[in-house]
Amino acid sequence: MTSNRKSNNHKEGEKITGAQALIRGLEMENVEVMFGLPGGCILPAYDPLIESSIRHILVRHEQGAGHMAEGYAHVTGRPGVAMVTSGPAATNMVTPLCDAYMDSIPMVAITGQVGTSAIGTDAFQECDTVGITRSITKHNDLVMSAEDLPMAIRQAFHIATTGRPGPVLIDVPKDVLQNTMSWNWPSQDEVEDSLPGYKPNTKGHARMIKEAAHLILRAEKPILYVGGGVLKARAASALRELAEMLQIPVVTTLMARGAFPDNHPLCLGMPGMHGTATAITAMQKSDLLIALGARFDDRVTGRVNSFAPEAKIIHVDIDPAEQGKVRKPDVPIVGDCRLVIEAMIEALRDLLQGGEKQADLTTWRSRVSGWREQFPLAYEPSEPGEALKPQFCLEKLRDAAPEGTILVSGVGQHQMWSSQYWNFNEPYTWVNSGGLGTMGFSIPAAIGAKVGRPDKTVWAIDGDGCFQMTAQELVTASLERIPIKVGILNNSYLGMVRQWQEMFYEERYSEVYLSPDLPDFVKWAEAMGCVGIRVDDPSEVESAIDRANSINDRPVVVDFRVDAREKVFPMVAAGQSNDDVLLPPMQSSRREFLR
Repeated sequence: MTSNRKSNNHKEGEKITGAQALIRGLEMENVEVMFGLPGGCILPAYDPLIESSIRHILVRHEQGAGHMAEGYAHVTGRPGVAMVTSGPAATNMVTPLCDAYMDSIPMVAITGQVGTSAIGTDAFQECDTVGITRSITKHNDLVMSAEDLPMAIRQAFHIATTGRPGPVLIDVPKDVLQNTMSWNWPSQDEVEDSLPGYKPNTKGHARMIKEAAHLILRAEKPILYVGGGVLKARAASALRELAEMLQIPVVTTLMARGAFPDNHPLCLGMPGMHGTATAITAMQKSDLLIALGARFDDRVTGRVNSFAPEAKIIHVDIDPAEQGKVRKPDVPIVGDCRLVIEAMIEALRDLLQGGEKQADLTTWRSRVSGWREQFPLAYEPSEPGEALKPQFCLEKLRDAAPEGTILVSGVGQHQMWSSQYWNFNEPYTWVNSGGLGTMGFSIPAAIGAKVGRPDKTVWAIDGDGCFQMTAQELVTASLERIPIKVGILNNSYLGMVRQWQEMFYEERYSEVYLSPDLPDFVKWAEAMGCVGIRVDDPSEVESAIDRANSINDRPVVVDFRVDAREKVFPMVAAGQSNDDVLLPPMQSSRREFLR
């Protein structure tokens, strides 16, 4: 539960333990909450935590701590913090670290380690945490001296939150936590001097920005291809100004939902494997893709050599490693998305005021509007006596959600339907595992999101397969009074696997069926201190949602028993061209309209 809310105000030069220095360092970095689970090697750090100002949330599994830290970071923009012990606890953090690395989430993980004299001896609960996590962290560090802890903490937060955000791990041997040191807190200059090779470029090259502005004004079929980097850079307002200034259509990737309002007339929705037909086709037919904080992920491009074949590319990304990694840009710009977009707007204004004209986009906008009219998201509604449709459940959840509701999803069909059928009109209201695709992400991430934004309603949408991986964290939510709401789209299958086996493996359903009866999710929810609700019929959906929204003193789990036959459309099959997008059956006869 919460701590005594004191603060370890140590004076410069005061003799303290490494454990006290660690907790004081977290306070100096303005950490208000962290997620964790104690054990032998990290135990010394849990002692001064009692007197600290930091709220600690005790998880039921270390993976949950990492995903909670991610959810917190998603919605606040501040680094999420997780602390666990050595060995299996550290390896349980590998999945959330990799998840955060793939999705550029600022996170600081602290792991215990066996004493320095035991390192390399295969001691009890020893593992090479730094070695294991080297490829899935932005930076990691084995701290071998108590005197080095303050600098290690300062470096961790600096690296996690600057440039392209990402996870940083600090591995601390038990005796380093127990040894004494003279307290000091490095200055910002000292931190930057200690990292001579780390100098993120944020401004963007002025000549490249001007060249991009020329290309944008000449383009007859431009698309703003917006990725998660726009949200990381707090660039939503600048993006909207750029789009409205030139009336350029916008697509928002899975990681960028909410960066541009779905209800805006220029918004085409999500591109990619399960994007809208309009977004997919507009990118394919474009003559200029203005990629902002997007990394040309394979789920967006489909077969790369057929992706947007006539389009020139302007690529803005703070990570120089992304330039040319998948598609060679005509104008590469390395820099912070917000700063670059703002500079781009100024360059465009200068060119327009100097007499340069923008190409006429009337025909392009009309063509895009035609696609949007012909190919909206669509599904066949349930007939009387048939099972619930998952899309219907999401539409009803969306329509009943309080303004600013945060939606968190697991991974699979329910993730795609969530992104498709929810309306994301505000930034930082969508939390999901995009790059790694981590089943089990939703419940702990929703807890972290609710901790970060207690003023917001938080709905977690999960599948019955995902839910069973991390549902034990609902005990954490119940005991810590974190009233998240969970909607399970329960089809008794690993839904996305079933869809692929049906479509591409001749309906040979191999190890994909779960169970319609086990577990009983209502009883499970009640056993974990939550309210459990089961919904079998379309007539029950609205009342169940209203009841869930009215309960704010404990978590709620709603078990929507949905149709297992339902598939996610549109769909671009893996490795295929975006030109070959598969449409829902009721639209297939019109596909020539997309040519």
